[in-house]
Amino acid sequence: MSEVRLNPYLNFPGNCRDAFDFYAGVLQAEISFLITMGESPMANEVPAESHHHICHVCLEGEGIVLMGSDCPPETYEKPQGTIINVQAETTERAEAIFAALSDDGEIRMPMEETFWAKRFGMCIDRFGVPWMVNCDKPMP
Repeated sequence: MSEVRLNPYLNFPGNCRDAFDFYAGVLQAEISFLITMGESPMANEVPAESHHHICHVCLEGEGIVLMGSDCPPETYEKPQGTIINVQAETTERAEAIFAALSDDGEIRMPMEETFWAKRFGMCIDRFGVPWMVNCDKPMP
């Protein structure tokens, strides 16, 4: 049987590059692949003013694979019904990630201790992407 991985894929209305540059810093990961619409095989099918938009990007780090692209603004839909979860090993790291992701965004649940976590918080970042940041307590 082959290995299977789930990799979140985010769509943006034209600001994918900004979002992924931001996520790379926050998550201490690197952009391992990036191609614009103008660099893609479908460049001549895309209006010239969209050639700088992202056709596909991949962010990778320890335990992280996050992918995304821009889509035509008329087909863009805000994320609904899903949340990207970040699992941090330390409370300090969880707090730093949450502070960065929630900066200029919306805090849905402040970072705090819960019955299952040393720290847990929920926010929507400045790009409209919902996040949960979690640092688990040891299992009993």
